[in-house]
Amino acid sequence: MPGLHLTDTLNLISRITPRRAWNALKVYASFQLSRMTGRPIQWGLPISISFEPTTSCNLRCPECPSGLRAFTRPTGMLEPSFFRRTIDEIHRDLIYLIFYFQGEPYLNPAFLDMVSYASSKGIYTATSTNAHYLTAENARRTVESGLDRLIISIDGTTQEVYQQYRVGGKLEKVIAGAREIVRCKREMKSSTPFVIFQFLVVRPNEHQIEEVERLGREIGVDAVWYKTAQIYDYEEDPNGLVTTIDKYSRYKTGKDGKRMPKNKLANHCWKLWHANVITWDGIAVPCCFDKDATHRLGDLKGASFRQIWHDKDYRDFRSKLMQGRKNIDICSNCSEGTKVWG
Repeated sequence: MPGLHLTDTLNLISRITPRRAWNALKVYASFQLSRMTGRPIQWGLPISISFEPTTSCNLRCPECPSGLRAFTRPTGMLEPSFFRRTIDEIHRDLIYLIFYFQGEPYLNPAFLDMVSYASSKGIYTATSTNAHYLTAENARRTVESGLDRLIISIDGTTQEVYQQYRVGGKLEKVIAGAREIVRCKREMKSSTPFVIFQFLVVRPNEHQIEEVERLGREIGVDAVWYKTAQIYDYEEDPNGLVTTIDKYSRYKTGKDGKRMPKNKLANHCWKLWHANVITWDGIAVPCCFDKDATHRLGDLKGASFRQIWHDKDYRDFRSKLMQGRKNIDICSNCSEGTKVWG
């Protein structure tokens, strides 16, 4: 099946305890019941959570609020004590933890310590990086931390093409970092992290799809994934990023000649039932599309996760989504399910 790799999949499955399986069943059943009844019903706690290590980033990617320094919310670093306290509350039900939302995770000095803590609780851990800080020391510490999945963003196979999206980035650093993590895995005889080259397909790099496959094989990464790009102003596309390859585009051209998202916006969303995103400063937001945390569903510095997950603000947001997804700004340009796996 595309996107599934045996070693990585078995590693993920190994994290499922009877309690976690029961929680997942409750979450899935409540989602299906919500779809059938047309009203939000929420049982259990999230199966997956994203924690934001930092909003800081060393690059200036044109479709990223962090890269553009366009946030209205503050920039900062996730505090280990707050992270541990939240994990202590929810780890028995949680299967999957993503150390990423906005920013570059390795800029947080405590990032790998927090990965180690989550790993010690039997949680499957993943992160996404631009790989500019995968030094020999960080690569070794990454393997030692128990990180299960490492996604390396590599959006070009030449510096000229790479820098058109990864503004300010150095491809040679990305390749060197990838080589370091592969080398450390081999030296330490570790099957983790599962290393992925993620190629964001945009018009400037669409001609290098086959080349990144060859580069991935040469370096020895475990997989190459192709990701479709979310473009904020997809109608005008001022940066010329919408790809001409239909398979890798989130958008299509309508009969009126205007560009529009491909996917139909059904008035339900699995993410609102099984997943959650927590900003570096403890704000719970619906999903990764709320990059500036405009839909604040709770503050974990003043309430428990369980309280927030079942509280009125969350219930109201799920209800609003089921009444009309197009009326919610972050949902109107949503492309849930449009990642193209390698």
